[in-house]
Amino acid sequence: MSHGPVVHVVVAGEVGGAERMLVDLVRAQTARRHTVALFTPSERLRALFVDAGLDVDERSPVRETPLSYLARSLGPRDAAWLAAVLTKRDAAIAHLHTFGSQVVGTRAARRVGAKVVRTEHSTRVYDDPSCWPFSRWSLTRADAVVCISSHVSRVALAKAPWVAPWVHVVTNGVDTVHFAPRPNEPRTALASSEVVTGGGAAGGVVAARSVRFVSLGRLDPRKGLDVALEALALVPHAELDIVGDGEQRTALGARAKQLGVDGRVRFVGYVGDVRNAVESADIALSSARAEGLGVALLEAMAMGKPVVALPTGGIPEIVTDGDTGWLAHGHSASALARAMQDAIDHPEEVRRRGGRAHDAVTDRFSVAVMARAYERIYDSL
Repeated sequence: MSHGPVVHVVVAGEVGGAERMLVDLVRAQTARRHTVALFTPSERLRALFVDAGLDVDERSPVRETPLSYLARSLGPRDAAWLAAVLTKRDAAIAHLHTFGSQVVGTRAARRVGAKVVRTEHSTRVYDDPSCWPFSRWSLTRADAVVCISSHVSRVALAKAPWVAPWVHVVTNGVDTVHFAPRPNEPRTALASSEVVTGGGAAGGVVAARSVRFVSLGRLDPRKGLDVALEALALVPHAELDIVGDGEQRTALGARAKQLGVDGRVRFVGYVGDVRNAVESADIALSSARAEGLGVALLEAMAMGKPVVALPTGGIPEIVTDGDTGWLAHGHSASALARAMQDAIDHPEEVRRRGGRAHDAVTDRFSVAVMARAYERIYDSL
């Protein structure tokens, strides 16, 4: 049993759900000391941890390229630096959160005799042939492997059945105090009959109720935002806020214009605190092609927003069709559009399912529930 300090190892180029989950986990853990060893070129990610009050040891300068990954994973310098951090922090456990951290983190931990915990935030390392050889090497040397959903666990075990004895499923949690409903600032679009001008498929005018959806997360192909735009073109009474940044920003803007929905889409960009963006919307939307769980959806649900989503990955484990949101019957844009339209047609269900979503997060997906589960895993090592 280990009661010693934990060093969380993060090698990443941007802020995502894994990094936000880590902030919440460290803040909630009081039984032992937690620090972060950070490899990043991103000032945004650095600020996330520092502004949250986390103790950070940072390796710099850092690049995020395939060649720099190979040098970091296989070369001597970064592993030696990380081993020195683990020694300085008297780490009993090295907790690895990103693909980039797996090899270098495992090498450093083995050098100083620390236990290795891996959290699998997605199925990427199991799906991508270029990642798997590196990830497999680390996996065989881990002391505990935590999957953020049963979906991720199933994928991991199908690829590496021998890892079963040390696999755990711990669903990510969110801070239900920080992400709480704001009853004094209700969104009123669902009860409104005003006309909103936009670039929709129905002649450019959105009549009757204009319902605002919000999509939260990185703008990359796995998030399927092109599918969301195609669905939006089929739902003329809908608007969409896309909150986040990434490689697809330019392409998505062009696609929105091509589909004639650019007047009903707002590209908000990256924001450090998404609560205002969530509050200004009626419904959270997910069009992801691949999703381990969906931290951003849990944040919106905690604020009382129901979800309309494709039934991707771990999403059906947190979104219950007919109770906390709408799951599309299929993975196409037309299937997503039908679910969006059903939500628009039933405003009373939006309010009811939003309340149920908040209750579900409070009961099952809070930071406190997540932190207790991780503490049990740490204690077992």
